Amino acid sequence: MKYLDLFTGIGGFTLGIQKTLSNAECVGFSEIDEHAIQIYEYQYPKHTNFGDITKINPAGLPDFDLLVGGFPCQSFSFAGQRRGFEDTRGTLFFNIVEILKIKNPQNFVLENVKGLIHHDQGRTFKTIISTLDDLGYDLQWQVLNSQHFNVPQNRQRVFIVGHTRNTPRPQIFPILPPEGKTSKESQNGVCASTLTADGAGDVMKTGSNAILVKNGTKQGYDVAHVGDGID
Repeated sequence: MKYLDLFTGIGGFTLGIQKTLSNAECVGFSEIDEHAIQIYEYQYPKHTNFGDITKINPAGLPDFDLLVGGFPCQSFSFAGQRRGFEDTRGTLFFNIVEILKIKNPQNFVLENVKGLIHHDQGRTFKTIISTLDDLGYDLQWQVLNSQHFNVPQNRQRVFIVGHTRNTPRPQIFPILPPEGKTSKESQNGVCASTLTADGAGDVMKTGSNAILVKNGTKQGYDVAHVGDGID
C-alpha cells in the first residue's frame, strides 16, 4: 500500500500507518517547517520531501493508494481568528483537492480541528464535504478526542475518511470511546457523523444531532444520524 503524507509535521500519520501496515510504502511527504522536517527525516531518512504543497505539480507525483494530511487548522480553530477560506492557510485545502482530482487515490484521511465543523455556521464544512463528494468520493467523518485513546491531553479533532465511489469500503465510524469515557459528541452525536454521499448534490449540518442530505434522486432532504448510510 503506497501513501502520500501532506502537511506532515513530525510524522504522526506515518507513524500510525507504518505501525499498522507492514507493507506500507511512503511515496513522499510535504512539509515546510524546518524543525519538523529535521525530526521527520531523522526518523524516516529515506522518505522524499516534496516541499511546499503550493509548488507541487500533482501530475508529477508518483502513484499512490492513500492520501493523508492534517491541513492547517489556524483558520478554523477556536484559538485563532477563524477567518476560514479568507486566510491563505485555509485555502490550502484546495491544493489537496487538486492532488486528489489528478491522482485519484482510492482512499484518503484528512484531519482538522473541531472548529472546522462549526466555522461560518457550518458553511465551510459543507463546502469541504461537497467538494470532496464532487470528486467522486463517499465520505465518513467523526470528531474524536485524544483523551479517550490513552493520550494525556484533551484534543478534539475531526477526521474525514474518503473512498472512491462504487468500490468496497469498510464502515469506519462511529468509533465509540472506551467504556466509561464519554463526551458530549459521543452522547448526542452532534459532531459525530457517518455519511455515504452516493449521488448527493448537497450536504449540510443541522443544529442538532443529524445531517441533512439532499439526494439526487429525491426531492428535499433525507436525515442522516450517527452511523447511517445514505445512498
